[in-house]
Amino acid sequence: MKYLLIAPLAVAAAYAQTAAAATNAHAGQPAAAIHQGPAQSAGIAPSYKDLKYPPLKQIRIPHVEEYTLANGMRVYLLENHELPLVRGLALVRTGNLFDPPDKIGLATLTGSAIRSGGTSKKTGEQLDEQLENIAASVESSISETFGSVSFSTLKETTDEVLGVFHDVLTDPAFREARIELIKSQMRTSISRRNDDAGGISQREFADTIYGHHTPYGWDEEYATVDNIQRQDAVNFYKRYFFPANIILAVQGDFSSAEMKTKLDQLFASWDYKQAPVPPFPKVDHTPKPGIYLATKTDVTQTNFAFGELGGELDSKDYPALEVMSYILGGGFQSRLFKRVRTDLGLAYSISASWGADYDHPGLFEVSGSTKSGSTEEAIAASRQEVERMRETEVSPDELEYAKQTVLNGFVFNFDTPSKTLNRLLTYRYYGYPDDFIFTYQKAVERVTQADVLRVAKQYLDPVKFVYIAVGNPKDFDKPLSSLGMPVSDIDLTIPEPKAASAKADVQSLARGKQMLEKVAQAMGGEAAFQAVKDYVQTSSLQVDAAAGGMKLNQTEEWLAPSYFRQEEILPFGKVTVYSDGRSGWMASPQGQKTMGPAELRQVESSLFRNWFTLLRSGSNPERTVNDAGKHQIEISDKAGHSLLLTVDPATNLPTRETFAESGGGTVQEEYSDWQAAGDVKLPRKVTIIRDGKHFAEGVISSIRLNTGLTPEEISKKP
Repeated sequence: MKYLLIAPLAVAAAYAQTAAAATNAHAGQPAAAIHQGPAQSAGIAPSYKDLKYPPLKQIRIPHVEEYTLANGMRVYLLENHELPLVRGLALVRTGNLFDPPDKIGLATLTGSAIRSGGTSKKTGEQLDEQLENIAASVESSISETFGSVSFSTLKETTDEVLGVFHDVLTDPAFREARIELIKSQMRTSISRRNDDAGGISQREFADTIYGHHTPYGWDEEYATVDNIQRQDAVNFYKRYFFPANIILAVQGDFSSAEMKTKLDQLFASWDYKQAPVPPFPKVDHTPKPGIYLATKTDVTQTNFAFGELGGELDSKDYPALEVMSYILGGGFQSRLFKRVRTDLGLAYSISASWGADYDHPGLFEVSGSTKSGSTEEAIAASRQEVERMRETEVSPDELEYAKQTVLNGFVFNFDTPSKTLNRLLTYRYYGYPDDFIFTYQKAVERVTQADVLRVAKQYLDPVKFVYIAVGNPKDFDKPLSSLGMPVSDIDLTIPEPKAASAKADVQSLARGKQMLEKVAQAMGGEAAFQAVKDYVQTSSLQVDAAAGGMKLNQTEEWLAPSYFRQEEILPFGKVTVYSDGRSGWMASPQGQKTMGPAELRQVESSLFRNWFTLLRSGSNPERTVNDAGKHQIEISDKAGHSLLLTVDPATNLPTRETFAESGGGTVQEEYSDWQAAGDVKLPRKVTIIRDGKHFAEGVISSIRLNTGLTPEEISKKP
């Protein structure tokens, strides 16, 4: 009787992504000229040794005019007349490392709302239309250690776009509706974070090493997002977005003298001041070495990652460490790729990197994926290659290939004036010296075989490694404890949001039960609902264009107490969802899989809202029925499900249900066209509203009660 949309639509999205997937070339691969060598002359595949590299282009730093506005904002101007374009980037010293522990996600939300929430002059939608009409853009965001507001425009619309950029940077409106929309999107992201096994391994590896309870390792949760209010975003913006805390770079087809005058006039009145921003927090967590297992039963392969804390970019050993990590796992010629993937056939993918950040240690990480049945063997073989790096010197060919690749990739950071300016801006932002570019290049050129061995011995310590594995341990070749380390379980449970509850007392609880009894009587009586043991419902659902624009034909079956089956005909095929209330499966054109915790929670929610159990909540000791006021009944259970049932006082029929999606966000189902189905009266039309926006219209074409369904029939796989 209730629409279960999320799981089938998620399958549809996954199917579409799979169909559209394409292989992308590795951006860091060297641009090489291939000359015919002995191997090609003999008619066999060429070796990488036959690749001939042209001399690297020398990095040239263009003249950048630097000055400071009267309000304290630092400005960098770079003329570039190759194309009639003008681009700008404002870097703001802030980041999500400054999130309050109870409002994780505040910086991300603020960064998005600065632009999408519009300004005091125009809404975000009005800005969208204005900028689209002139092929321009203004964007904003806040990441871990910086915030940014950028613009891009054709030369002839520079003044207009500069005006929008100024208003977005200095006068964001933070409209309430946009804040709520962003929060809804964040909740959706939280709900999907355990869908991808590879994403889980990367997240848990970083969080475990940095510490789950530190700013570098904590994650957004429903509760922390729900705690964020509009004023929090306003306050965050005011604390960090002030002129003396901003570096602005503008490059493109303009006269520096004219641009300086424009910027002086544009920002003359913005003289907002704040105390200097404190340093970012230090990385001070010491992870416990060992194996951490995230059990995911709906996969047939294992994603793994292992390693330890890395370093910072300004370390004197960083060039040697980067060369070392490339030899270990940086490409098709790396040791990990050749042995673990090619020779042993143990990995679908395998790589290694020495992570270094500008102002805090990055991560040294070996990551890969393998068949479930070769999990222990793949991890063991990968660890052996790390240990071999610490035992003997690399070959001259390995060293030369890695150095050339690293140097060649680095040059592409400076192959356009725009990239060069952005890189220089970043160096200034993090306090790096102006000659860092050239000292790094020279240091890579000087790396020797002895250097690679030295840094491998000094920095790679397998005793301290943290191992993350995401997969189904029932299918592993050997227990992970065979690797000789303790194994700890990772809890992937996503804490559910706490629904706001109306104040309850003895009187309101009594009134709530009385109101629900009247609703049940208006719909046929509690005894009539209790007599229904199963139903089969057919319906159609038209989803709005903004949400996919598809029409779904749906058949839903229910058998007391908790058997549930739903078949949907989607544009790409049929999707079937089945659950007995404790476990379940999903089938689609992509195949079948075991239902995960998120999907099971959705089924639980649908069963909780089933009319044939909902209207008997007053006599269910597991449920609470409360008068929430304004003709609303709040119904909740001990498992954390709850809803608000809005009742028409004239007919005592429900007009609306309001509840929280298990993935975050708010859903309203509005009911109309009440008709008899046997001895009960049920709605035949349902309007679905998600997060305040119309989502879909549903029409129920038939409802058959007490058809004699059996557990065997309802659980039959396609």
